[in-house]
Amino acid sequence: MAVEEEDLTVLEELRKDLQKTEQEIDKFALKLMLNDKDDHVNAIVSINAGAGGTEAQDWSEMLFRMYLRWCDEKGYKTDIIDFQPGDEAGIKSVTFTAKGEYAFGYMKTENGVHRLVRISPFNANGKRQTSFASVFVYPELEREIEIDIQDKDLRIDVFRASGSGGQHVNKTSSAVRITHLPTKIAVQCQQEKSQHRNKEIAMSVLKSRLYQMEKNKQDQKLQELHDGKDDIAWGSQIRSYILHPYQMVKDHRTEVETGNTQAVLNGDIDRFIDAALFNEKNE
Repeated sequence: MAVEEEDLTVLEELRKDLQKTEQEIDKFALKLMLNDKDDHVNAIVSINAGAGGTEAQDWSEMLFRMYLRWCDEKGYKTDIIDFQPGDEAGIKSVTFTAKGEYAFGYMKTENGVHRLVRISPFNANGKRQTSFASVFVYPELEREIEIDIQDKDLRIDVFRASGSGGQHVNKTSSAVRITHLPTKIAVQCQQEKSQHRNKEIAMSVLKSRLYQMEKNKQDQKLQELHDGKDDIAWGSQIRSYILHPYQMVKDHRTEVETGNTQAVLNGDIDRFIDAALFNEKNE
């Protein structure tokens, strides 16, 4: 109707509505892909300077600033956990948390080595220099482990205690064995004369064993994430930031690139994150 009536005002409003709808669909599609177990939790981010002294440490600080600005734009709260300043400038390493919805789901795509090429302000000869820094992102796991034991998951057997104890031991079924069916963990207690008391002690031991098992799983998961880190060196980079002789930021995993390097270093990295997420799901 707007076309027939040549109503340019309505056409412009429709164009804006369509653009907004397309953006909402893209956001929804991304959230559908953030369905891994830990995607919704907070992120812990570590940035470490590679070899290269002050130049690499300055590059680490530039990355840190980039991520802080991106987090601020997303509405994520950031808290510094550890900060190691550089000898002359920049930072040797920094660890911070990014707290907000799907923080880890988005930021996990930044895992890897980031490469900078520029004329170094720390080089008196004005030569072009290449620097590396690593970014490692892992989920902030819930360390307060809650052990929920349901009655349907337990098999409780009572039997006569063995060992010393006189007539009571021989005639009373006071010993208790509790088997946790999902894990096959079995504990038993026969040290008390009361069956009720033995059951309490056995349940306490069972909860402790289940807690330790869950803690071991979390520790193993963190170790696997840590072992997956690349060396901070040439050939392992996920993204290059070239400031000389031309301006370009290119992601080597997705081939997404832009010439607006300043915007990227100011936190405009959504195009790289979105492409990496789509690429991960397609693979």
